Amino acid sequence: MICCNCKEKPATVHYTKIDGDKMHKLDLCEACAKAKGVNDPQGFSLADMLLGLGASQEIEQAAGGADLKCPQCGFAQTDFKKSGRLGCSECYKTFAEGLEGLLKTMHKGTRHVGKMPESLRQSREAADHLKTLHKKLAKAIEDENFEQAATLRDEIKQLAGRPAGALQGRPV
Repeated sequence: MICCNCKEKPATVHYTKIDGDKMHKLDLCEACAKAKGVNDPQGFSLADMLLGLGASQEIEQAAGGADLKCPQCGFAQTDFKKSGRLGCSECYKTFAEGLEGLLKTMHKGTRHVGKMPESLRQSREAADHLKTLHKKLAKAIEDENFEQAATLRDEIKQLAGRPAGALQGRPV
């Protein structure tokens, strides 16, 4: 078996990772294993292990080098390589350039949007829509545009009588 990193020497170090029902194998020669820190569990890059060999170097190059540190917590690029985690929320801004490509390969997007029950989302949208209508109504009254104010008042009355789910599909 040949080393999957240098593709020249015979592989003597074999690493197997089971992820759910899939098994990922990593076969390295002695030199590549030593360079990657596989013989030293403390030095082995978790980023490389999870994302494939060379991932941590790509992140490091994109982020501007291994000496880059977070100004808030002091977390360094090498700390991320070892742990696979960031130190604080500021780290995401500090290492943003290198993390963007990494996050795109791991997730659907690069921005966390969270999850919310459908009924809560609908009731929040309804409340926001009513708040917007009230602001428009106040502005119409201030501008003495009474026709528009009457239309907005009627719309507010109509929406206020509906259950929150009835606003589904209505533009906000």
